[in-house]
Amino acid sequence: MGLARLSSIEDGNDFSIEYASWLVEHPCALEKFEEMMKIAKGKKIVIFLDYDGTLSDIVPNPEEAFMTDKMRMVLGEVANRFPTAIISGRKRERVQYFVQLKNVYYAGSHGLDIEAPLDSTNSNEKDNKVVFYQPAIEFLPEKQKDFGTVENIISVVLKEHPNFRVSTGIKVFEIGPNIEWNKGHALEYFLENLGFGNSDDVLPIYIGDDRTDEDAFKVLLKRGQGFPIVVTATPKDTKALYSLREPKEVMEFLLGLVA
Repeated sequence: MGLARLSSIEDGNDFSIEYASWLVEHPCALEKFEEMMKIAKGKKIVIFLDYDGTLSDIVPNPEEAFMTDKMRMVLGEVANRFPTAIISGRKRERVQYFVQLKNVYYAGSHGLDIEAPLDSTNSNEKDNKVVFYQPAIEFLPEKQKDFGTVENIISVVLKEHPNFRVSTGIKVFEIGPNIEWNKGHALEYFLENLGFGNSDDVLPIYIGDDRTDEDAFKVLLKRGQGFPIVVTATPKDTKALYSLREPKEVMEFLLGLVA
């Protein structure tokens, strides 16, 4: 038994034999929901989410990656019940513009720029903003520059800023500081500063669709705690233990947590 699935995924070409075989290793989190909640019983749940492809659909124009009003409502309810963080490769301010909720933690640039909710005991008020942590603050002004077209970005930035490196994500080249920091480090930092660094009764849930989310999945597997959940409609190599097909199913899963 599990949560009812609102999306129709088993019609025609939407459900391939290859995907069905892949689901054996990475079962649907909706179908395993009751089993997962039995494991979570008595534990302190902490929610981590990617944005693009997880809370919003992947769209041709990334500036139009708006989440639905219903997703925003559900996310807000989840954040009222559990510590909830969005860890994105985007600038923190842009994710905040899309989400428009004040009760979640925002981590932009893969966790290089973190802001906590106003009522967080770990936050510090500064210039009317609550900046939680910026491990690469000296790089942030460079990341915010406009270098022109995609064709010019990589060559210009890497030439002028040898301390940067390039990586790839879904429909994107990402240029960031050449330091040892990724979404896995951001997840560990959150858990530590929320008081769960060495906790045996915490249960982190991380949901993401991108290659960069794999670092967070690896952290959960190393800790032996929590549920790494990948969002994908096609089979892919992943460290996630569970899967969801699309943002609509992510919303269904979050609704289950609220219920």
